[in-house]
Amino acid sequence: MTTGALFLLLAGLALVGWLSAHARAAAFRRGDRRFGSLPGHHAAHVALWCLLPPLLFLGVWSAVSPGLVTDAVLATPGAAQLPPPGFDRASILSEARGLAVGDAYGAFQPLARALAPAYAAAQSRYDWIATALALLLAFGGGGYAFTRVRPDFPARTRTERVVMAALLAASLVAILTTMGIVISLVWEAGRFFALVPVTDFLFGTHWSPQVINPRDPGASLGAVPLFWGTFFIGAVIAMAVALPFGLLSAVYLTQYATPRVRSWVKPLLEMLAGVPTVVYGYFAALTVAPAVRDFAVGIGVENASSESALVAGSVMGIMIIPFISSLADDALAAVPYAMRDGSLAMGATPSETIRRVLLPAALPGVIGGVLLGVSRAIGETMIVVMAASGVATLTLNPFESTTTVTRQIVDLLTGEAEFDSPKTLAAFALGLTLFAITFLLNMIALSVVRRYREAYE
Repeated sequence: MTTGALFLLLAGLALVGWLSAHARAAAFRRGDRRFGSLPGHHAAHVALWCLLPPLLFLGVWSAVSPGLVTDAVLATPGAAQLPPPGFDRASILSEARGLAVGDAYGAFQPLARALAPAYAAAQSRYDWIATALALLLAFGGGGYAFTRVRPDFPARTRTERVVMAALLAASLVAILTTMGIVISLVWEAGRFFALVPVTDFLFGTHWSPQVINPRDPGASLGAVPLFWGTFFIGAVIAMAVALPFGLLSAVYLTQYATPRVRSWVKPLLEMLAGVPTVVYGYFAALTVAPAVRDFAVGIGVENASSESALVAGSVMGIMIIPFISSLADDALAAVPYAMRDGSLAMGATPSETIRRVLLPAALPGVIGGVLLGVSRAIGETMIVVMAASGVATLTLNPFESTTTVTRQIVDLLTGEAEFDSPKTLAAFALGLTLFAITFLLNMIALSVVRRYREAYE
């Protein structure tokens, strides 16, 4: 039985259990007023017992069954011709598995075609075993729960406990994911720093991972040019574009625009946040880059590059405009109307009220939004991959080529170097550094925004 058919069958059994339990609970509810749970609670309890045990079993089975199928295939006479354990054996078994499940239409290894029928037979046998056990668990769990449908059974409490456990598991996903990311980055970065001194990496000014001296790998892996390029593009140029346009648009939408204009302009502005970053990358590479290069040549800049920091930073700033505008809009809207009305009543003009009353009052929220925007900008990948250069330079000229940490991570992990080489492991050190910087910026921004909200609530 296919996976989809099995899930539909389990859902059908859960629906039958729900209807049966609901009818039984409704019957004793009419005859006995001493009930502690509604019929819907009893029905949900039975349905959960029909679904959760087989689903948990199938989750464990999906991790165990591939090994069982492989062991069954290795026990067949045809597997005696397999090479010793290693890459060749794994390749043959993978091709046989692909042929058996229909993911491949041919195989390079003749032995894989010979083992495909054995794989198909073993897979089918274990699939039927899993189906039988899952249905047995569904019937057993549903029958057990159905016997508990009685007036004094706390079905509501039991159901709410299951829901709370599901909500707790959902909330732990983000925490566990973050912990997994940190652990993996720290582990691989530790391997890198075992080869390259931390001081050479953090304070070195020469970045050339293509040519690494085995005796002194830190001499070619100084990340200061990468940190500078990331800061220059993401925090200087991008914010120089995003901050004024985002802040001024927020001021216009909250203080000057009519409700009709706001209802049209604000959604159009926020549509920029839904544009995929790869589209921004194409826009930067095909439209903005030639225009910036021609402009630089026109004003007399020598050796102007189409992969300049100005190209990537300006397009990145356009991408962040709705982010800054939305947060600044919320900050301005949170300022009490009494402050604005009092300023106007004292004779101040609307522009003076905005400059001297509203913006100072909303400044903590705006600063928090800017810090969040900076953390978003320095972590951007696709725009800098398609528009920025891969050459690490220390420059203040926005028309020259420079690179970022994210661009170098992509370059390092898409090459053909060995995974345990300093060149590849440098990507994890860069990732750990970038993670620490963005995490710190987010914490600062959230603390500023939280303090601001507490002031006016």
